[in-house]
Amino acid sequence: MIEKSSSNISPQPTANTSSEVFYDFDCKVNRAGSHSVKYDARQNVFGKADVTPLWVADMDFAAPPAITEALIARARHPIYGYTILPDTLYEAVINWVRRRHGWNIPREWIVFCPGVVPSLNAAVKAFTKVGDSVIIQPPIYPPFFSTITNNCRKLLPNPLRLKNGKYTMDFGHLAQCAKQAHLLLLCSPHNPVGRVWEQQELASLLEIAEKYDLLIVSDEIHSDLIYPGHKHHVVAAMTENPARVITALSPSKTFNIPGLNLSALIISDEKLRAKMTQVFNAMHVNAANPFNIVAFETAYWEGEPWLEALLSYLQATREAVEAYLVDHLPEIKLIQPQGTYLLWLDCRGLNMNDAQLKEFFVHKAGIGMNPGTQFGELEGNGFMRLNIGAPRKVILTALQQIKRAWDESTH
Repeated sequence: MIEKSSSNISPQPTANTSSEVFYDFDCKVNRAGSHSVKYDARQNVFGKADVTPLWVADMDFAAPPAITEALIARARHPIYGYTILPDTLYEAVINWVRRRHGWNIPREWIVFCPGVVPSLNAAVKAFTKVGDSVIIQPPIYPPFFSTITNNCRKLLPNPLRLKNGKYTMDFGHLAQCAKQAHLLLLCSPHNPVGRVWEQQELASLLEIAEKYDLLIVSDEIHSDLIYPGHKHHVVAAMTENPARVITALSPSKTFNIPGLNLSALIISDEKLRAKMTQVFNAMHVNAANPFNIVAFETAYWEGEPWLEALLSYLQATREAVEAYLVDHLPEIKLIQPQGTYLLWLDCRGLNMNDAQLKEFFVHKAGIGMNPGTQFGELEGNGFMRLNIGAPRKVILTALQQIKRAWDESTH
């Protein structure tokens, strides 16, 4: 299953000349045949299986060795029965959030749930009624749309504004939207545009929320994936009224364990917690299983050195992509990401409509990315989302394939 493309067969720590641990993110792990959405759904998604998949938001890096070892140890116990949430799981969340983000949270604020997307759905059910409007800020992660429409609520878009290569919130328009809605689904850091919202931006958002009695559900699943020069601010930690904000967290994106489906909601208000819990209970949803607890705990207790190495690797890949586009594909502009391993590419310089973009990238370049229109028909028009969570050689080879296809199409 693993190609031995280096001395390490997976990103295991190895000794080097210093006392630091080295992780080999250049190692290629063959995921085909592992029932991976990213790889084994290529035929259904792109109409052909032989594309380089740089789309769905998981990484092609092996998870931290400590997580794999802990899962193997748990698997050796031959009974995989109904499971409770241990004290150490709560302690792992409290410790991680305090250490990485400077936010002290009491244990009773934590509600565990099977993933952030189910949490968004539960929030819509708990805090709005059928026919109510819910605010989102496109271009945005596609489940933000379906979470609203599948629950018979109305989409109320507050589109982000793009100016000089940077996205910002339209606060004037948001204030108008807040008069018509009680709930805002926030993405912080933002997927797909890569913004890490600044303190003043979030302060302006909270001011509007306070004025118009707007509840914010803040998806902060990418909050550990921040590039140098930027800082993630936990929205709920910025307000004197923490009941104004519900925060969704998970180690799933950070440590590449999204298939294990466990996340945490931080809800300070007892009544709001009760409403969310009631929705989960009505569906008989149990977040715990013998393996996701082990992975979640181990990630937060032992994964930090791996994360720091990952961030350095992703930063170098991001810079390599930017340099390649500037030097070889200036028709494609990179929206400078401040966080996440997802790059938002402005492809409008290729002068293609969205159907032509899909044809070009999939069938001529052999690259499978997310079309921008998945993140908003208007706001994503002419854009593509590129996942750089893969060995750098894979990413650079993909860019070379795009360059070759572009040259062939223009000559």
